[in-house]
Amino acid sequence: MTPRAADRARYDRATAHLDAPVAIVDLDAFDANADDLVRRAGGKPIRVASKSVRCRALLERVLARDGFAGIMSFTLAESLWLARSGFEDVLLAYPSADRAAFAELAHDPKLAAAVTVMVDDPAQLRLMDDARDGGREEIRVCLELDTSWQVLGGRVRVGARRSPLRSPAQVADMARSVARRPGFRLVGLMAYEGHVAGVGDAVAGRPVRSRAIQLMQAAARKELAVRRAEVVRAVRTVAPDLEFVNGGGTGSVQHTAAERAVTEIAAGSGLYVPRLFDNYTSFTGRPAALFAQPVVRRPGVGVVTVLGGGYPASGAPGADRLPVPYLPEGLRYDPQEGPGEVQTPLLGAPADDLLIGDKVWFRHAKAGELCERFDVLRLVEGDTVTATAPTYRGEGYTFL
Repeated sequence: MTPRAADRARYDRATAHLDAPVAIVDLDAFDANADDLVRRAGGKPIRVASKSVRCRALLERVLARDGFAGIMSFTLAESLWLARSGFEDVLLAYPSADRAAFAELAHDPKLAAAVTVMVDDPAQLRLMDDARDGGREEIRVCLELDTSWQVLGGRVRVGARRSPLRSPAQVADMARSVARRPGFRLVGLMAYEGHVAGVGDAVAGRPVRSRAIQLMQAAARKELAVRRAEVVRAVRTVAPDLEFVNGGGTGSVQHTAAERAVTEIAAGSGLYVPRLFDNYTSFTGRPAALFAQPVVRRPGVGVVTVLGGGYPASGAPGADRLPVPYLPEGLRYDPQEGPGEVQTPLLGAPADDLLIGDKVWFRHAKAGELCERFDVLRLVEGDTVTATAPTYRGEGYTFL
């Protein structure tokens, strides 16, 4: 029996009493992935990206482990909810225009002490001040640096379009804008190199493309390491008591951790290891989060149909944004239909061994987005479901 076949047998036994659709997290794989992230971080603390987990119980589980400290959240409303739930260090990774949430933050000393918000434009500071509604609590602020790799005078650009702050002078000017404005305190700097951390460099069957990505990423890492250190020096002339410099992501943990200027690493997807993280030379993780759909039809030889399954991930549309049929091995989508809203035909020899009611296991393209489809995650240890944990959706929250 192959390792994947053994996993399928375990998951089927663990969930035999549960009807599909069902989502699971294999805790043995989850913990092993957490250990690997800590090893690659080389002693620097890892801030957990909540968008990649979206389950409070699992956030609590990983933050109880050595090597992890703090949360990187994705909306201000989520940040306040987590802080009210007892999480004491929450960094909002994206700017917000949620005026009601800013008013709540400015009125509550506990929330103001726990939550740090992201800015990269003085207009964001003005929006927060306008939203205070009389609240006088000091708001903790983090600046974001544009990490994109640019050559030929910027005519060639690789990387997400995030912050407009790129040079040391630009970031220092923004730091001075924060320092001059009463009611704000600059405590951190963030730089997320998504074109390194979130792009696989070993694309199956594409050796030329893989080599091009590897060369790009090597050049981008080198340029960013120099520029990030210069930016940190410039910002510390304005805010010498800067508490943290955050960088990295699952795919670049060990590279970013090697930079002296970086004090902490961000990671989250590496806990679940969705399919987009299969194509990396820098690490190999264990798939920990899966979902199963039931077989409901057998249209013919070599074909079964499962219920639903059309759960595409965000990003530029393409085949790599689709869930992948994972267990049993050897199933594939019908190219004329793909994964559907209410049914999904699957082709391949293993289809002939599947019966009505059997489970087919899938992996999502991304990590936390799976949790927007399920109210609960069944936590599996060995071949037993040992606990049930609500997702954000299961607790009644869909923050974005």
